[in-house]
Amino acid sequence: MGATEHVVVEGENKEGRKEDGKERVDEVVEQEKEGEKLDLEKGPVGAVVVEDSKGLERFEDERDHFHVSMLQRLNPTNPLRIVSNGGTRVATPSPYQSSRFQPTPPPPRSQPRSTPTPQPSVTTLNSRRFTNKLALLLYLVHKVAAIALVCFLIFKGIQGLIDGSNPAKRKEERVLKYLLPQVEAASLLSITLAFAWQKALREWPQIMVYFILWCTFFMSLSAGILLICFQKPATDGVGVCFIAFAIGNGLYACWVSQRVGFCYKVLLKSLEPVDKFRDLNQPAYWMLGAGFLWMSLWILAVVGALNFYYPALVIIALLLSLCWTTEVMRNVVNLTVSRVIALYYLRGMQSDTQFCFQRALTQNLGSACLGSLFVPAIEAMRIIARGLNLLEGEDEFMFSCAHCCLNVMQSIFRYGNGWAYVQIAAYGKGFVRASQDTWALFEREEMEPIVDSDMMSAICFLTGVCSGSICVIVVAAWTAKVHQPFTATISLLAFFIGYLMTRIAMALPHACVSCYYVCYAENPENRLFDKTIKERLELIKAGRDVVVPTPRVPRRFTR
Repeated sequence: MGATEHVVVEGENKEGRKEDGKERVDEVVEQEKEGEKLDLEKGPVGAVVVEDSKGLERFEDERDHFHVSMLQRLNPTNPLRIVSNGGTRVATPSPYQSSRFQPTPPPPRSQPRSTPTPQPSVTTLNSRRFTNKLALLLYLVHKVAAIALVCFLIFKGIQGLIDGSNPAKRKEERVLKYLLPQVEAASLLSITLAFAWQKALREWPQIMVYFILWCTFFMSLSAGILLICFQKPATDGVGVCFIAFAIGNGLYACWVSQRVGFCYKVLLKSLEPVDKFRDLNQPAYWMLGAGFLWMSLWILAVVGALNFYYPALVIIALLLSLCWTTEVMRNVVNLTVSRVIALYYLRGMQSDTQFCFQRALTQNLGSACLGSLFVPAIEAMRIIARGLNLLEGEDEFMFSCAHCCLNVMQSIFRYGNGWAYVQIAAYGKGFVRASQDTWALFEREEMEPIVDSDMMSAICFLTGVCSGSICVIVVAAWTAKVHQPFTATISLLAFFIGYLMTRIAMALPHACVSCYYVCYAENPENRLFDKTIKERLELIKAGRDVVVPTPRVPRRFTR
C-alpha cells in the first residue's frame, strides 16, 4: 500500500472484449443455424436475428457503462488511481497518501507591516514659480517711484530752463554744459573698458589676474595724486581716499600672491564652456544698453534736483536707487549665465540663452533683487572681518569686536552668500534656501577653505575700481580744463558709473567660476571636472598649501 504499483488494464480489457465478442458471434451463428432448422419446421426467423443483434449491442453498452461507473466510484483515498498516460493507464498515489508522507510546512509567520519611508522631493530644473515675491514687489514699487521721481525732476529741470526769471537757470545751464558731456563720456568709456576687461580675461587669464591686481593699484594711486594736484579741498579729500585704497590694494596683491596660480587654473577651466554658447554675452549687451539709457535720464534728473527742495538728499536717494538698479542688472546677467553653464555641467544640456534670460527677468527676478541688497553688504563685511582678524590680539576691545563680527559673518554666510545664484538659476530656489543648500554642499565636500579664499569676486571688484579710476583720470583732467569747480563732483560720478557698468560685464566670468565650484560640490565625479579642486583639497588637508580663508568663530566661542 505504501508503494505505487503500475497496473496495465486497458490492453487486457480490449482482448477480453474481443474474445467475448467472438464467443457471442459463435453463439449467434449457432442460433442462426438452429433457427434455419426451426424455420424449416416452424417458419421465418428474421425477427429473432434482429432482436439478438440488438441485444448484443445493449450488452456491450451495459458492460462499458459498468467499467466507467467503477472508475468514477473509485475511492480517492485508494493508493492506486488510474491515470491516463500516453494511452496507458497507470496507478499513481492519491493526494491524500502523498500528503501523509510529506512534512507539513510551518505556518507562515506574520510579518510586520513596513512603514513606507518618505521619498525626498525631486528638485525640478524647470520650476515656474516666482522666487522671493516680497523682494520683487518691493523692487517694482521702488522702480515705479524712481521712474516717477526721475520724470518729475526732468520736468523741473526743463521748467527751470524755460523760466527766464528763475535764478537757478544759469546754474542749470552750467551743469548741462560742463557736467552732462563728461558723464556721458564716462558711461561710454566704462562700457568700452568693461568689454575690454572681459575679452582680455577670457583670452589671457593668467596674465590678466596679475595685471588687474597691479593695474588697479597704479590707476587708483594715479587718480588720487591727480586730484590732490588740483589743490582744492574737495578734490584733496577725494584724492586721499583713492590713495588710501591704492595702499590697501597693494597690500592685498602681495597677500594673495600665493593663490594666483590656483585662481588662474580655476578661471581657465571654468571659461571653457563659454565657447559653446556664442550668444552668451547678449544679456550683458542688453543690460549695458539699458544701463546707459537709464544713466542718461538719471543725470538729467540730477540736474533737475538742483531746482528742487533739499537737492543733496534727493541726489543721494537717486544714487542709492541707481546702485540697486545696476546691481539687479548685474545679477540678471549672473542668473542667465549661471543657468546656461549649470545645466551644461549638471545635465550636459545646451540651453537657449534667450530663454534663460527671460527666466531671469521673470521667475528669478525677486531673488536677484533680494541678493542685490544683501550680497554687497556681505562682501563688505567679509573684508572688514579679515581686517579685524589681522588686528586680533593687539587690543582686548578689538579682540572682542573681531569675534563678534566673525560670529555675525558665520550666520550671514549660511543664510546669504553670492554662491546662491547658481542654485537659484538652476533649480528656481529662493535666495535664503539656495544659500543654505549651497553652503551645505561646500561643507559636505569640505570645500570651505577653497571658497573662502576664492579670488574671483575680488578680481571682478578690482576690475570695476580700475575702470572707475580710469574714468576719474579722464573726466577730472577734462573738467579741470573747462570748469574746475565741478571737478570733485564729476570725478565721483564718473567713478561710480565706471565701476557699476564694468561690474555688469564682469558678471559673465564671475558666474562661470561660481558654477564651477557649486556644480563640482554637487557632483565631484562629473567627467567635465578635472582634479584641480581635488588636488587642492588634498594639499590643504596635508598642510602643504597655504590658504587665507575668511575667519571663522573659534569653537570655544560657539559653545
